[in-house]
Amino acid sequence: MITTTYSVSGMTCDHCVRAVTTELVMVPGVRSVDVDLASGSVAVTSDGPLDPESVREAIEEAGYELAG
Repeated sequence: MITTTYSVSGMTCDHCVRAVTTELVMVPGVRSVDVDLASGSVAVTSDGPLDPESVREAIEEAGYELAG
């Protein structure tokens, strides 16, 4: 298992957390998602390395932006 942390901008509430989590768990290989709303960090645990483009697209589909 690999855990990768991403910075996501634009999240402000529990709805944001649910939207990002819902989209990211649909990325192949993702096992769990832990969102820290206060810091804007999203820890994604997966079976192996994830395609960065798939992660970016999932976050954008939720309505937010991958920072950095």
